[in-house]
This record gives sequence, structure tokens and C-alpha cells, in this order.
Amino acid sequence: MGNSSSSHQVSAQDRAILDMKNQRDKLHQYQKRITAITDRETAVAKACLVRGDKSKALLALRRKKFQESLLAKTDAQLETLEQLTSNVEFALVQKDVVFGLQQGTSVLKQIHAEMGGIENVEKLMGESEDARAYQQEISDMLKGQISNQDEDEVEDELEALERQTRGVREDEEVAYPAAPTTELEVTKDRVRGQKVMAKASAREEDLAPAARPIAA
Repeated sequence: MGNSSSSHQVSAQDRAILDMKNQRDKLHQYQKRITAITDRETAVAKACLVRGDKSKALLALRRKKFQESLLAKTDAQLETLEQLTSNVEFALVQKDVVFGLQQGTSVLKQIHAEMGGIENVEKLMGESEDARAYQQEISDMLKGQISNQDEDEVEDELEALERQTRGVREDEEVAYPAAPTTELEVTKDRVRGQKVMAKASAREEDLAPAARPIAA
């Protein structure tokens, strides 16, 4: 009986370790794919700010923060579970491990749902009816999903991007003249003006004797 019980405990522990390994592998796959999406979301936020659409920029950054927090949450949870499964008295923590794995599976499904592809990211800055409906759907989904600290970090990132894009807009709006060409044109104009004045002065001197009355 004792051997049977021991075998059952080892089997449950091994199964938990295998489940965690599978979750960890999936998480690593998702991290690589979501990084490409979050990078594009940052680019979309910048593009929206350049054209003055702050609300869409904020939505893109909030979605990005939500996705990053899901990955971080799952990673931290798996680390905790790995520590629990290494416990010699696994039977005492088995329920916690099973519950944690169930939560991990649920969060991984959420992460998978977030990987809708780059085309969905493009909808965040779209103006079509379909794009607006998608934006509203994301906005509703994010309500209550982001912590106050994460919201503060999103605001900080938005301000940083605003400073960057403000510099881009100013560079585009201010037309800086090419110094060498401009100076050359000014010099040419000065010389041309001086020549005209010199010719006018010479013409006046030539006409001056003819204009004097002849003495009787």
C-alpha cells in the first residue's frame, strides 16, 4: 500500500512538472510573437500622435501594456509553481499547484486571444466603421483590466512619445534655408543693387552739365 501511495504521489508530481514545462514552452512562443505586435502598437501610437489623434494613441499603448502584463503575470506564476513542485512534501501543496496550473492555462488562452496578428493592430488607427467597432471592443475589454500603476506607466509612455513626435512635427513644419545658397543669393542681390546705384549715379553726372543754363 505504501509503495502504491508513493508511486501515486511521484506520478502526480511528475505530471505537474510536465504541465508546467508545456506552459513555459507556450509562454516563450507567445512572448516572441507578442513582441512583434507590441512593437507595432508603439509605432501606431506614434503615428496617431503625429496626426494629432491622442485618444487612439492612448488606446494602442493601453492594449500594449495589458498584453505585457499578461506575459509578466504568467511568467511569475510559473516561477512560483516551479518552486512548489520542487517541495519534498508535494502532497501538501498539490491542490495549490493544480489550481495554479488551471489559472495558468486560462491566462495563456487570454494571451493567445491577444495574438490576433498585425492586421488587428492596424485597426487601432483606422477610420472605417469596422475599425471603430474594433477600437470600441478593445476599449471595453480593457476596462478594469489594467492596474493604476500600469495606467500611470502608460501615461508616462504617452508623454514621452508626445515629446518625440512634437520634435518630428516641428522639424517638418520649419523650413530651414540652406545657408550657403541663401548667403550667395543675398551677396548677388547686394552686388546687383550696388551696380544699379552706380550706373544711376553716373547717369546723373552725365546729365548734370546739359541741365546747367548757358551764361550770356
